[in-house]
Amino acid sequence: MSKRIVNISPQLCSTKIAVTEDVSDVRERIQAHVSRRSASGIPAQSPEGLRRPVGVQQRRPYSQWGFTNGDPIAGSVHLNAAAIPITSQENIILSELLYTFIGIRGTYIVPEFQEDVLVGFKISDQIHDTLREIIRDILPLAVYYSQIQRFVQQMDDLESGPVLQALSAALNELLHDYYMSVVQLETDLQKENLTLHKVLFFTRPTMASMEVIAKALKAISDENIRGGEVLTLLSDRIANLTGDSAARATFINLAQKAAVPYMEALQAWIYKGVVSDPHNEFLIEDTEVVSKGLHDDYTMNYWEVRYIVRRERIPRFLENLSDIILRTGKYLNVIRQCGKTIAPPRAESLVYTHANQNHVVLINEAYNFASRTLLDVLMKENDLMGHLQSMKKYFLLQQGDFIMQFMDACEEELSKKIDAVQPVKLENLLGLTLRLSSARNDPYKEDLTMTLLSVDLFTQMSRLTNKDCSELDDSVDNHDLIGLESFAFQYSVKWPVSLILNPFIICKYQMLFRQLFYCKHVERQLCKVWKSNKTAKKFAPEAAELYRSAFTLRQRMMNAIQNISYYMMVEVIEPNWHVLNQNMATVENVDDVLRVHEIFLDSCLKDCMLINTDMLKSITRLMKICTQFCDFIQKSQRYFIDAELTSMLKSFGGNDHSDWEYEMAASQPSQAESSMEPSETFSENVKRFDLEFTGLLIGLIKYIYDLPNDNAADKLINLVHRINFNSFYSDQLILCAKDSMGPSPK
Repeated sequence: MSKRIVNISPQLCSTKIAVTEDVSDVRERIQAHVSRRSASGIPAQSPEGLRRPVGVQQRRPYSQWGFTNGDPIAGSVHLNAAAIPITSQENIILSELLYTFIGIRGTYIVPEFQEDVLVGFKISDQIHDTLREIIRDILPLAVYYSQIQRFVQQMDDLESGPVLQALSAALNELLHDYYMSVVQLETDLQKENLTLHKVLFFTRPTMASMEVIAKALKAISDENIRGGEVLTLLSDRIANLTGDSAARATFINLAQKAAVPYMEALQAWIYKGVVSDPHNEFLIEDTEVVSKGLHDDYTMNYWEVRYIVRRERIPRFLENLSDIILRTGKYLNVIRQCGKTIAPPRAESLVYTHANQNHVVLINEAYNFASRTLLDVLMKENDLMGHLQSMKKYFLLQQGDFIMQFMDACEEELSKKIDAVQPVKLENLLGLTLRLSSARNDPYKEDLTMTLLSVDLFTQMSRLTNKDCSELDDSVDNHDLIGLESFAFQYSVKWPVSLILNPFIICKYQMLFRQLFYCKHVERQLCKVWKSNKTAKKFAPEAAELYRSAFTLRQRMMNAIQNISYYMMVEVIEPNWHVLNQNMATVENVDDVLRVHEIFLDSCLKDCMLINTDMLKSITRLMKICTQFCDFIQKSQRYFIDAELTSMLKSFGGNDHSDWEYEMAASQPSQAESSMEPSETFSENVKRFDLEFTGLLIGLIKYIYDLPNDNAADKLINLVHRINFNSFYSDQLILCAKDSMGPSPK
């Protein structure tokens, strides 16, 4: 009897029986056993064969070592085991038990199936009860083996995905050790040195490891998971096996080998920005929203939509790194689209090891390289801050002389209905103003264009909330808008600056511009009324007396509009711009740039009373009343001037001026068409404008007082104090009844 050495397998942790013999002898014995079983009508083949195409297992169910429902009973002679001694029964059952370990059914141990799935074994009643009890304790090993072998057969095709294929290959390596253990047991059987008790003793460690493996594989099959989900399941099993070091080591080995193709895909993403995932197993999905290549639409959709993280595909060991992984590949994609060569300073192979977690260091290094490189491309090569400075000049009205010259040149055209405005004329006037003003020194002035938005400010605000700032064909266009209400600047930038100044961001700038631009227009109209005060001095005393209340109202309007404009430009935009410059000096990646820039715009929109729709409506109606008042005053002044001229002509020439009077009367406001002395109508109109303006302003002040205490409310309180510097509106708020304060923003 040869001497045995018992050791522990590093893979299955099974108790092996190491015998001093040549490997070629073992191979020959395996082939001999296979030949004998094949001669009995049961073909068998080494599990180490070549990968077979899809469908081969269905067509050739006996191509692997595994039980198959409907197998013929091995052998042609069936002995009556009950008629022989128990010692002889043990020798017969030992031989049959070893074949059962490798998926070959026997005479006295018959597999039982439920829908082609092995659920257990039936032991012949001819076997002695004592032996049958021991066999029942051993047979679970064959069940676990069958489950593992079945999983390997099912996943051994191209459709299962690289992770499951790698797991299948790792399981095949474990099964190779398992087969060697069975061969060693058979060697002892031939030397008559094996009993059922010894088989039970030697197989218990292997049985424990194969049990946890079989349960994990069953969970994978039942849940139909793949890719990162498989790696997550293996990681969870590793965490749950802290008390079983042998099974834990087995699962660590399986997880590391199954993760190889996943880590290769991760390596291609963080080093090249390429998604190599034909089986949809990787955590990054390329939605391909636009065709590849440099395109103007590579903006917000490219950054926010094209590459997304599929949370269910993230392995447990990469869960905390998923956002970094996503940004790394996106940065590299932008760099590559800029035509630059990507050469990471340290491109080591990514290998998942449960012990040292070296892949975490490599992922962080790749992220730092990609973020620094793209930030340099944006800030230095494409001068992002220069573009943002230009946006402030034009959209936020910092370039004062340019805005004034442009409004002087385009005022007549912008006063028309939107359908009558000629965009070509506006484009030419815009280009002329850019060349004649100090804006001619701006290197990015050619990026500035104009557009006529067919929606009002409230509709654009709604689209901004829904992140849709495009001109939709099926939207309801407002043809009642005039050019001033629909005009906005447009800014065209190239890749990759378009990532920062995307249509969604441009939409926010346009909203600020439309509010500031219209406010500036109202201020100019009120200034024109102020300039015309000297004309009223020439009127008759009765007419001049009528204008006193109008000039008082005009001064209150001027005070309110100028303070609102000052508040938005000096107290909101300038401080936020200063904070933006400070934050831009400390950003570390493009996501930080996007974040601080969006914080700047959101703060401006909120503090400029654009986010709050009630306040926006109040401000808009307030400015509308001011423009209507200015139009009324200018028409009224023209009426009084024409009336003075008519009186003078009558005194010099008799009654031959009926044609002149008719033409003059045709040009009068509708309120004055029926009378040459519109004193009563003028007074009533001025009073009506006064009541509407005062009611709107009081309502706005009350709304601001009712706001919760925060930074924005504090700024608005300062605005209220400047407008209500003499407590005039506070007194009105106390004295007037609530229903007489005019339309309330609430």
